[in-house]
Amino acid sequence: MNDERRSAPRKPTTVSIEVTDSISGENIGRIGNLSRTGLMLICHRPLRDDALYQLRFRLPDRHGIHDEIEAGVHTMWTDQAATNGYQWSGLRIISISGAAAASLDRWLDPGAA
Repeated sequence: MNDERRSAPRKPTTVSIEVTDSISGENIGRIGNLSRTGLMLICHRPLRDDALYQLRFRLPDRHGIHDEIEAGVHTMWTDQAATNGYQWSGLRIISISGAAAASLDRWLDPGAA
């Protein structure tokens, strides 16, 4: 039985993608995996359950170009990571511009150049 409840498959990251809180400017962690509808963060500071955040990150491509993504997200769950002082957080993307969504779609597409 498949217990997958996500609306889109997640893509694990192979490089470190740092995430910044757009409001405070603070680096809050890095992306563990990413989809068109959500992401999992590995945070070095706790995020609140059921909270809203505005996040910013840069997606690298094979040519060294970095598209900046800014998105409004909703914390769906949090859990303590195995490494002391870190937290995993599952976030649903609730607001993203058309240009940022297109950049994210290109990055997620395994056939994209």
